[in-house]
Amino acid sequence: MNLRAGFTTGACAAAAAKAAATWLCEGVAPESVEIGLPEGRRVRFCVVSGSLTPGGAQAAVCKDAGDDPDVTHQALIVADVEFSDGDEVGFAAGEGVGTVTKPGLSVAPGEPAINPVPRRMIRQGVREVTQRGVRVTVSIPGGRELAARTFNPRLGIEGGLSIIGTTGIVKPFSAPALKASLQCALDVAAACGVRNPVLVPGNIGERAANRNFRLNPGQAVQVSNHWGFMLDQAAAESRFDALLVLGHPGKLAKLIAGEWDTHSSNSASATGIVARLGEEVFGGPLPESATVEGIFAACGSARSGRLGNVLAAGIRNAAVARIGGEKPLSVVLINMPGDILGFDGDLTIWK
Repeated sequence: MNLRAGFTTGACAAAAAKAAATWLCEGVAPESVEIGLPEGRRVRFCVVSGSLTPGGAQAAVCKDAGDDPDVTHQALIVADVEFSDGDEVGFAAGEGVGTVTKPGLSVAPGEPAINPVPRRMIRQGVREVTQRGVRVTVSIPGGRELAARTFNPRLGIEGGLSIIGTTGIVKPFSAPALKASLQCALDVAAACGVRNPVLVPGNIGERAANRNFRLNPGQAVQVSNHWGFMLDQAAAESRFDALLVLGHPGKLAKLIAGEWDTHSSNSASATGIVARLGEEVFGGPLPESATVEGIFAACGSARSGRLGNVLAAGIRNAAVARIGGEKPLSVVLINMPGDILGFDGDLTIWK
């Protein structure tokens, strides 16, 4: 099936800013504007609303993310433009656009969360209208609520969404976009002084990590399903000294089979892996279960601990084989309530 591409918040902000600048400088309310994308192509956006304001002009563009499940699809991207002293294009965060509070991102703490490429696009759009100094305030009505469904709060972006995009185009179901967010999480952790991060799949893993170990804020880094990518990036980060992998065996056992993207659509169930390993450990088949959680529950506390340790060792061996042994790496397996099922490696650093 052919999926329809869309536009980034950065491209929409650039179009809204150009429309507002046009209204301010030419006294004309444009119905549409054309902007240039980083690749050189020019695209046209409809202007859905606008007005003259006491200090300048405002215009809005409705974001079309195409067939990508973007939280900002159909959101209004609003730009207020007013003249300022000097000849620079300045930026401010309006309603629903966040402010950076942690180091490690491409924008310094204290700055509006408008990334470098969108800033260039906005600046270019405004400069096609005027060479005077202006201040561009970007807003996304409802952006604070939408931001709670993104990585932004974990990255230290407070108050709303970030204006992002490196090409101006949203590719449907973009794995690169997710990986970029995951890489940002590692960058922020390193910049905040984390030396021994704990890689977890998501919220359940993060809660279990904080429950079972003494962690500092930001030390648990969510991986989602991209274990291969995140292990590679964490191993290459010179500021990290040691790594702890923590999660449910229903996900992590897949690493033994070389399944580094553990999403169910990209990898097989882990029950077969766990069942085969358990048969080797105990010399006979384990109780049948449709889930890995069920296999551990059926084993009883004594046998489940042994199975957990052996499984953790297999996962650790697979991870070390992938990234090499330059950084110490340990593995902890948890059940859904967050109890430890087994581990392998030295956990002293995190206790």
